[in-house]
Amino acid sequence: MMYDAYQNYANLSHSVRILASSSERIFSVWSAMQFASPLRRMAAYYEIVALAGFTHTRPDYGIAEITTDSDETVSVKEREILSTPFGALLHFAREGGEDDPRVLLVAPMSGHFATLLRGTIRSLLRHHQVYVTDWRNTRDVPLDRGNFGFAEFVQHLIDFIKVIGPQSHVVAVCQPVVAALAAVAMLAQDNDPNQPASLTLMAGPIDTRISPTKVNELATSRPLDWFKERLIGVVPHSLGGAGRHVYPGFMQLAAFMSMNIDRHSKAFVDLFKSRVEGDFEKANQIRTFYEEYFAIMDLDAAFFLETVEIVFQKHALPEGKLLIRETLVEPRAIRKTFLLTIEGEKDDICAVGQTMAAHDLCSGLRPYMKAHHLQPDVGHYGVFNGRRWDKQIYPILRDHIYSSA
Repeated sequence: MMYDAYQNYANLSHSVRILASSSERIFSVWSAMQFASPLRRMAAYYEIVALAGFTHTRPDYGIAEITTDSDETVSVKEREILSTPFGALLHFAREGGEDDPRVLLVAPMSGHFATLLRGTIRSLLRHHQVYVTDWRNTRDVPLDRGNFGFAEFVQHLIDFIKVIGPQSHVVAVCQPVVAALAAVAMLAQDNDPNQPASLTLMAGPIDTRISPTKVNELATSRPLDWFKERLIGVVPHSLGGAGRHVYPGFMQLAAFMSMNIDRHSKAFVDLFKSRVEGDFEKANQIRTFYEEYFAIMDLDAAFFLETVEIVFQKHALPEGKLLIRETLVEPRAIRKTFLLTIEGEKDDICAVGQTMAAHDLCSGLRPYMKAHHLQPDVGHYGVFNGRRWDKQIYPILRDHIYSSA
């Protein structure tokens, strides 16, 4: 019923937003005329109405070219390497970068599409071939394709690493750091020749017992059945994944926005004011961010509930009790893969120390094979996107990859 009600509302509001979008375009044209400049306020108003809604289709990556360190513009090719019902492995390669180190960028499965990492990909492409875990919106996956739980997530990463081949480099952002560490550990336990040369874990919940955030406290404040009863919906019959039990993306995004409601409210006010005052660069930056931020995807119920239980309630990995299909995950088995952890000083989703906890778990690595970076003055999103990511964090990651190759 919850999902049906949302979808009915979304269908109705979609028509309103289409009308508002058309009106915005009309008023934008008129407002450019000298005699009609007051209409700029109307155009800005309709822009806000058109923007204030969710979409459920992955946006395009839109990375057709990049600018190199020498200010040369080179083309980028995107192609699909491997496809499964729940995701695909995409390969981005810049012209002339065929011999660059191969990096698997593990995108979060936490309510947004992998395109949220577009800026991360652009930075990496200057010196690397980039492979991206392009997770599909679970509400579009037919029920007969099975469920997708935590073990399936880990197995996907193992399969992707093997497809890329030996001496690759794994970079996991946010939520999937636990799965990425587990995948690399299991490859090490099997002495697999495809063990990556390096593993970078960025702003992720390796051990949420360290300085718990509001997100962590919410996950431990209720029994698992509460999450199952209150947060799990059923995909409506009108959609491709009809009947599938999911954690809806609109609930995840609502939860994230409620944590910083003042900041998001201010952003929309700034968008309106910037558009009216003619600061189109700032207005376009805000609009671009929210167009991506409001593109949401559902999570399979099994994956969501198992993640809450394994990562946030039982702390299975740091407790040494994480089982993946009856195999105990042992990070101390990792001996050949250099480790880098990165955290943001002002991260209110994954607190300082939670990601660095991987160092203690990877006790089989020599000290010179482990490094940590704490970035001052950035929150969660700033760890992997934005100016400080590109100018201060990325060079550290790049050097880590090249020194471990």
